[in-house]
Amino acid sequence: MAAVTSLLDRWVAAARGAGATAEDPDLRAAGSYLLQRWSEPQRQYHDVSHLTAVLDVVDEHAALAPHADRVRLAAWMHDAIYDPRALGDANERDSAAFAEGLLTTLGASPEVAGEVARLVGLTAGHATEETDPDGELLCDADLAILAAEPERYTAYAEAIRREYAHVPDDTFRAARAQVLVSLLELPAIYRHAPLHEAWEARARANLERELRTLAG
Repeated sequence: MAAVTSLLDRWVAAARGAGATAEDPDLRAAGSYLLQRWSEPQRQYHDVSHLTAVLDVVDEHAALAPHADRVRLAAWMHDAIYDPRALGDANERDSAAFAEGLLTTLGASPEVAGEVARLVGLTAGHATEETDPDGELLCDADLAILAAEPERYTAYAEAIRREYAHVPDDTFRAARAQVLVSLLELPAIYRHAPLHEAWEARARANLERELRTLAG
């Protein structure tokens, strides 16, 4: 319960910081609804633990983003809708639309609601511009798990496989390999200099090791 209360406090603070004008009970109700979504049974990796991890990275490196509260809200929203059976970037598109609608309902300005939706959409391909430090921080935080220690990375990869338990092994291996290759082909997995320096090499080593496992 304490962990849930803490997360709700963080949600309310971010919403207030981004200009939401709804009353606190309405903000907390919206946060509780989001946590219910993040706790759905189909989520083995994209769950409350992932949300918390992304928020923690954003908080630790908030000085890198001009609009850190918008990034925090985008973190809350980026997997708000998550169906492992969805095709392409449907989850990200649906989450972006959901974010814009919810934040508008909570009294955020059209500019803020639209910008948070844009940030959410970036998590589909994790491709950002150098002129987009808010987007860079969200994507860096979302991909932080890739730079985990090998044992934790392996647990992450296994959780992803459980989310896609409905997909046959051969199909999953091919699709997962395509995702890993697309990440390795990014000019940089992490864009912000301190995160790139700390995480890039280990993330690439983890991705390459998983690729070898999939091929074997």
